[in-house]
Amino acid sequence: MRRLFSLLALLLVLVPTAAHANPISESFADTFADPVIVPGGDGWYYAYGTTDPLREGERVAHRIPMARSKNLVDWTYVGDAFSAGQKPAFAADNTAFWAPDVRKIGNRWVMYVTVTETTVAPGASAIGAATAPTPTGPWTFVDTPVVAPRPSGDGGWLWTFDPTLLATPDGKKFLYYGSYFGGIWVSELTADGLRITGTATRVAIDNKFEGAYVVRKNGWYYLFASSANCCAGPTTGYSVSVGRSRDPRGPFVDKLGQSLNVSRAGGTPVIAPNGNRWVGTGHNGIVTDRIGQDWFVYHAIDRSDPYLDEPFGINERPMLLDRLDWINGWPTVRGGRWASDVLRDKPGRPVNYSPAPVPTPKYPLFSEDFNRGLGSGWSWVRQDPAATVSGGKLNWPVQGADLTGTSNNAGVLLRNAPKGRWIAETKLTLPLGEDTVRNYQQAGLIAYVNDDLFARNDVVAIWNTRQVEFGKEMPFADALSYGGTIAGTPGLETTWLRLAHRTDASGEHEYRAGVSNDGRRWTWGGVWTLPADTTPRIGLVAHGGAEPAVTAQFEYFRFSRW
Repeated sequence: MRRLFSLLALLLVLVPTAAHANPISESFADTFADPVIVPGGDGWYYAYGTTDPLREGERVAHRIPMARSKNLVDWTYVGDAFSAGQKPAFAADNTAFWAPDVRKIGNRWVMYVTVTETTVAPGASAIGAATAPTPTGPWTFVDTPVVAPRPSGDGGWLWTFDPTLLATPDGKKFLYYGSYFGGIWVSELTADGLRITGTATRVAIDNKFEGAYVVRKNGWYYLFASSANCCAGPTTGYSVSVGRSRDPRGPFVDKLGQSLNVSRAGGTPVIAPNGNRWVGTGHNGIVTDRIGQDWFVYHAIDRSDPYLDEPFGINERPMLLDRLDWINGWPTVRGGRWASDVLRDKPGRPVNYSPAPVPTPKYPLFSEDFNRGLGSGWSWVRQDPAATVSGGKLNWPVQGADLTGTSNNAGVLLRNAPKGRWIAETKLTLPLGEDTVRNYQQAGLIAYVNDDLFARNDVVAIWNTRQVEFGKEMPFADALSYGGTIAGTPGLETTWLRLAHRTDASGEHEYRAGVSNDGRRWTWGGVWTLPADTTPRIGLVAHGGAEPAVTAQFEYFRFSRW
């Protein structure tokens, strides 16, 4: 009987008694960005977030807010890690503290934080550390940086952001840090975790990744990293992808074997916007519950309520939690279903997953192979006379024009879309080279309502990188909002692109982006939506910059049912 009573008591602690909704920070915060959760070893889980006001209308920024929970879903705010005037000796007076990572090292707790402003120079960030006897403090800063400000070589400073710790089975400790300007780096730490030692190694290329988090599983080290814009309100495309390595210093490669540290950087999607209310699903941590199930903690933006104080200002990024599944050695959130509105998978309870289905063409609806010129049914918005059809291809010199903002001077080649579920596909050759800056030459597929409301899935040069960006522009609060999510990795010159369409229960149009390097193996990225009361047309674009001259070649355009 005593054993039965103990088991029932344990279940009451582990299993929530009622349905819970995402975000899990709702009880104490409207925004709780860059979250991390750690078990405290005292029966509690502890959560930490970036410096921000916690509630709409609040004017005070909480300097690393802290919360705790018994079951990972019911949270209570327990205070801020640092007081208003508390800072390390190397921090400037106007500094903020971002993206904490908290771990127990020896008999004390260590918090790593981004120190946004230092005394070295304006814009020179660093990684600082604070120590405490308990998970909630009191926290005492170490007065020397763990990672000092790093010169960029052009008179500026690399973005030294987003620290995360990895401890390996042999007792070594590694700190990962960095962001878009400079890339993600790793340095080995001293045993106390407070100083770097040896030479730093870059593990993910600049201008694509930030927000690293690294775990070890089955002999592999998995580098999770966020891509795209964190903070574009209702069009925030932030998302997480992953690569793995046998060595904590890399090289990290994705499921297709593509490195995360090259111009055409790889990355297997872990989470991206899925068409529900959540966009900007990124900057993750991972926590394992008491029965060994991994959970993915991250922030996201409600596209119907994207700002802390409307209509603009601080992006409202609450903390969400969802199950992390491992399928054939690769992680994905909820079997590939990604962010949830209702947390149906309860921490502390065994979970069985089924991988989410992906769009697969079943039978053709329309095919244009450009063998006899441009067929019927096509129409232009701002026809480009330089675009010609010959040799079985649509040859379109990339225009020195664009659609974003108020430019609206690029050509768009369109046709009406079928009803129901369908996949649009094209084969695109676009020789953008590698490594050099060619901002922002691009070509690909577009779902188009008008010049200020569209979603485009393009191969694009973004600084030194070559990416497949699925971007959306829409009107918002008497202005325009544009953001992109990264759909996958382009081929060396030739890339296959898809848009998969369906309508949801409200009639809203959902478009999911697909990309392939060989026309056979497809990576499916995030979803953008267009309003139910619109009739988007589908077509092709080639714009973003005329210099250096490059021609996009479209080999075919097809619709298929799925």
